[in-house]
Amino acid sequence: MDLLEPNLICFVLVLTRVGAFFFAAPIFSWQSIPTTIKLTLLIFVSLFLAGILPNPGIKHAHSAIEVGLLIGAEAIYGLALGLVAACLFAAVKVAAHICDQEMGLSIAQILDPMTEETSQPLEILLEMICILLFLAADGHHVLLAGLSRSYEAFPIGSIPSIDKLAAGIAAAGSTMLVLGLRMAAPILAAFLLLMVVLAFLARVAPEADILFLSLPLKVGMGLVMVAIFLPFLGNFITEFTQWLNKLIPI
Repeated sequence: MDLLEPNLICFVLVLTRVGAFFFAAPIFSWQSIPTTIKLTLLIFVSLFLAGILPNPGIKHAHSAIEVGLLIGAEAIYGLALGLVAACLFAAVKVAAHICDQEMGLSIAQILDPMTEETSQPLEILLEMICILLFLAADGHHVLLAGLSRSYEAFPIGSIPSIDKLAAGIAAAGSTMLVLGLRMAAPILAAFLLLMVVLAFLARVAPEADILFLSLPLKVGMGLVMVAIFLPFLGNFITEFTQWLNKLIPI
């Protein structure tokens, strides 16, 4: 029993970090994935990581209070890892939300099949395309590899630095806004040019109903710009991997 207890604590700590990561990370946390599949994947990943860890960091039995503190530290660190990945992945939704507002589709609300929350149609379309590209590029392997590397910086039984975790989450949030605005910048420039043209037409032909004409023009301009933007969405997947390796708090 003395030999079994440290190994059992080690597995529980690994299960806690992986479970907290799955709770916040993209793809693994989506409501559309059945709970049975999530639990099965959680157990298998935890067993795999617990089996390959070179230095578990648990050599002797701990009291209930010590185990509770270790579980809390693992949960906090796993949530931080998942939030960093989720913030970076949400850059596409930020860019799509900006486009929806410019096209006048922000009022349209449909159900997002991934998160089971209401969202804009263009936002869901770009998110689903980004998911397919992300999975095709083995992005889920990148997330799992980042989770595995976290044990090199913070082995089981160690207390992670809260300052480093907070800095990583804050940097991921600011990066999300920067990447989203950068992806939406060409579309914003096109809409700015369209507004200049409409303003010129309003001065040349004041009897024309510019507001009535602008609505279909905005939607058409938005769809054309999104179609032009889609081939470059694959570059974001590569950049996502690079930013994830930079910002993940390990």
